Parts: sequence; C-alpha cells; structure tokens
Amino acid sequence: MEYYTWILTFHVVAVMSWMAMLFYLPRLFVYHVENIDKKEFIEVVKIQEYKIYKYIGAPAMWATIASGITMIILNPILLDININPWMYAKLISLILLIIYSFSLEKYRKELEKDICKKTGKFFRMYNEMPTMLAILIVGYVITKSFSLLFTSIIILLFAYISYVIMKPKKEI
Repeated sequence: MEYYTWILTFHVVAVMSWMAMLFYLPRLFVYHVENIDKKEFIEVVKIQEYKIYKYIGAPAMWATIASGITMIILNPILLDININPWMYAKLISLILLIIYSFSLEKYRKELEKDICKKTGKFFRMYNEMPTMLAILIVGYVITKSFSLLFTSIIILLFAYISYVIMKPKKEI
C-alpha cells in the first residue's frame, strides 16, 4: 500500500490526458466534416486527429485501465459490492467510455479515408457523451455512493442537450 497513492496519482493524470482527447477529438471531427471542401485544411486536421488519438488518447486510456486494475489488485475491497456498490456504477460508466473511445478511432479512420457520412451536428452531439460519463464517474467516486436519482437526472439532462443539438432548425 506504500505505492498506492502514487498509483492513484498516475491514474488521475492518465484519466485527465485521456479525457483531453475524448473532449477534443470530436471537435476536430466537426471541423473536418464542416470544411470538407478545404483540402489543405483537412490534411492538417487529419494529422491532428491521428496524433491526438494515437499519441495521447490511446496510451492514456491504457494507462488509466492499467493503473485502475493495479489499484483494485492492491485494494480488492474496492470490488466488495456490500461496501462499494458505487464502484460497479463507475465500472459500467468506464466500459461505456472505453467503447466511446474505440468509436472515435472508428470515425477517425473513416474520416481519414474520406468515407464518413456523419455531420458536424452529429459530432457536436456525440461530443457531449464523455462529459456525461465523466460527471457520472466523478459523482460516484467523490460521493462513494450510487444514486439512481443523480444518474437519471444526468442522463436525462444530456438526452435533452443531445435533442437540442440534433433537432432541425426552424426556418424563419
């Protein structure tokens, strides 16, 4: 346990690095699809998309996972459902965040090959997902509890935000 706090420190820094990619890459996708006719700009954006995913995001995700597993191995009581039921909500949210991260790589590859059919509006909406999951994860970790009310409110709030982003604009 002597090194536990150092591993936790590394874990938090890895999460911050991973989240930076999760927040920024979909924004690059917005710029990419909304400026598709500007070939020189798109080539620069493609390089940025590649580098932020491959050099920052993916390594930070794996560092987050490895340090998290290490903390659980060092402190297995974290997985005791009677003592830490919140951990299971956190882990479910984490799995969704990992799936989201892999989906960004899928979209990045489609954009790189110029075959992505998603719109800027879609990527604006999609960019809200890591924020929602981060709020849930931080809420569970800080309070060390699972609240169905908190979880429902956050999900409904982000469903509404997604609806507002995706709804067609009214013609004036």
